[in-house]
Amino acid sequence: SGTMAFSSSAAEGTASPPSYSLVRRNGVRNVAVIAHVDHGKTTLVDKLLGAARRSQGISGDGVDRLLDSGELEQERGITITSKVTRLDYVNGGDRMVVNCVDTPGHADFCGEVDRILSMVDGVVLVVDAAEGPMTQTKYVLSRALTLGLKPVVVLNKCDRSDAMARIDSGETESKLLDLFDALGATDEQMNYVTLYASAREGWMTADPLEALEIAENGYAGDEKYGMTNLLDSIVSQIPEPAARMYNVETTSGESHDGTAFLGDTFSLAAVTVGFDAYLGRSCTGRIFSGSIAVNDSVSILKRDAAVGAGISPGSQNVAGVFVYEGISRTPYEKTAYAGDIVTLAGVPDAIAVGDTLTGTSDPVEEPIETPPLTPPTLSMDFGANNGPLAGKEGTKIASSKIRDRLVSETDNNVTLVVEKSEADSDKTVVFARGELQLGILVEQMRREGFEIIISPPRILTVICPETGKELEPFEEVTIDVDSEYSGTVVSALTGDRKGVMVEMSESSADGKSRLIFEVPSRGLLGFSSEIATATKGSAVVTHLFVENREYAGNLGSGLVKGKLVSNAQGKATSYALASLSARGTLFVAPGDEVYSGMVIGENAKIGDLEVNPVRAKETTNMRTQAKEEKVALPPPKRRSVEELIGYMAEDEVIEITPKSIRLRKEILDSSARE
Repeated sequence: SGTMAFSSSAAEGTASPPSYSLVRRNGVRNVAVIAHVDHGKTTLVDKLLGAARRSQGISGDGVDRLLDSGELEQERGITITSKVTRLDYVNGGDRMVVNCVDTPGHADFCGEVDRILSMVDGVVLVVDAAEGPMTQTKYVLSRALTLGLKPVVVLNKCDRSDAMARIDSGETESKLLDLFDALGATDEQMNYVTLYASAREGWMTADPLEALEIAENGYAGDEKYGMTNLLDSIVSQIPEPAARMYNVETTSGESHDGTAFLGDTFSLAAVTVGFDAYLGRSCTGRIFSGSIAVNDSVSILKRDAAVGAGISPGSQNVAGVFVYEGISRTPYEKTAYAGDIVTLAGVPDAIAVGDTLTGTSDPVEEPIETPPLTPPTLSMDFGANNGPLAGKEGTKIASSKIRDRLVSETDNNVTLVVEKSEADSDKTVVFARGELQLGILVEQMRREGFEIIISPPRILTVICPETGKELEPFEEVTIDVDSEYSGTVVSALTGDRKGVMVEMSESSADGKSRLIFEVPSRGLLGFSSEIATATKGSAVVTHLFVENREYAGNLGSGLVKGKLVSNAQGKATSYALASLSARGTLFVAPGDEVYSGMVIGENAKIGDLEVNPVRAKETTNMRTQAKEEKVALPPPKRRSVEELIGYMAEDEVIEITPKSIRLRKEILDSSARE
């Protein structure tokens, strides 16, 4: 219907018709790339970048893993924050823009997922053909299917022989179909396109027989099997982005060029918010209506603002419009229109994730609907280092500096919440999704020169409004492990950790078992490092929040380990450590600084033991020099921050400086501890 878009609101009490028409924007496709950890999505996007550049006639030799730009992301090989990459490519003479949004696969970062999916119209599911779809892929995929997005499937790593064997037997495809079915895909979604590929070698085809042939004989570099096959599938399979038109007469569902949106009411939903030292506050999102260019004035409409409440006071002129090509942020010289995904710099400071940005002079009336934030599951106190060695290794020590740094972290990381501690004004409480997320934050701060002390993690419980009982978060844990260790895994999770086994399936072909448990979040602290040791690293653990349930009672006593606690300050000597090594596992080496109240090892027996690791050998009249005899000491066990977060006891804190990570008792004085 060609209704005029101007509509005065009807008489009170009746709902006014929407003041915009829903249309589509042509020449653009927005897709999210979904994959399990290490199934190769980042490599795939890099290869796509190269292919898109070649299609424009630019040489396309890129760097590996362009998207993982953070130092920690490259080190650990995981994607923490999602990134948008713009691919400009030429498709049979037409210029197309494909925006690929990377989604984080780790459950700790899944607060981002729903928000990311609100920007796109389709998803590319990347699956390791040898392993098949995994738990975390499931989480993101189920969200995408619920939102009605159209999938394109890429079976990656087809250059591996075990992958081709599974494709040949049809096992991988039937697993995928079962998965889509189990997640409630519609008939249209079930009818997806499958591509067979090896992102590492750079080939891709829609024909399984051709894939088998290339996998056997190697890839010769034929462009017919190049990465542009995926771009072509995206263009043909995935719908054009939806847009809203306010002031232009149009019919619903019509497809428009970008220029048609010029001068219409501008609106954009902020998906990620960042901060840039030069340009100020920035936000990234998809433009829902209108157009934006540098120096346009914008204002905020809060996420939960009532209709007609109007824009928040304060407006700012946009200082820059950027798009990402790979990880290089390029200024976008032209005007950006509805359907484009852009980063705007110099927006008003008050913007938060989920808010709507709109034109100051011609604002939209109600905020764009955005998904609610998922609640965090645990909290920790961050404070300034108050140990005897405080200030010796770091440069940023004051608790106010630590709080400022944590607050600025929430600018870029939506799933973190930071509050002042009620119990101790010098401490800051950080609420997060999991120990991995906190471990990464701490590691980043440590590299910046901070000295901090963190308290043991507390799992957040809620009181049920109906029964008044305490509820705690439960998670579904899926573990893939060699069958010989399945007994170990079951006893580790169902005993002290209060887990319940839900299902167990064995695959006789590769001798692996898949075990599924439901475990309270408390019981998962420190589990991943423990199980890695117990199964010699063969277990793959993935977990996912299910719901809040009734409190499951106290965890078993077997999780609390006795510690060896130092009762003296100084440098550890090999003489003293040699006599202590029989008492348990040591965490320190000779020459390390220790102090009273520091945990220097794990006691082999139950309970803490006070020891003196700095004792030197007595000298006598006969032997005036205390000549150190050569002592063979086992190397100390060093743990990363995440492992310590799961390992520490209730009365301990972790001291973190740029050079060292120490576990210590909260109260250093031994007489005060008792």
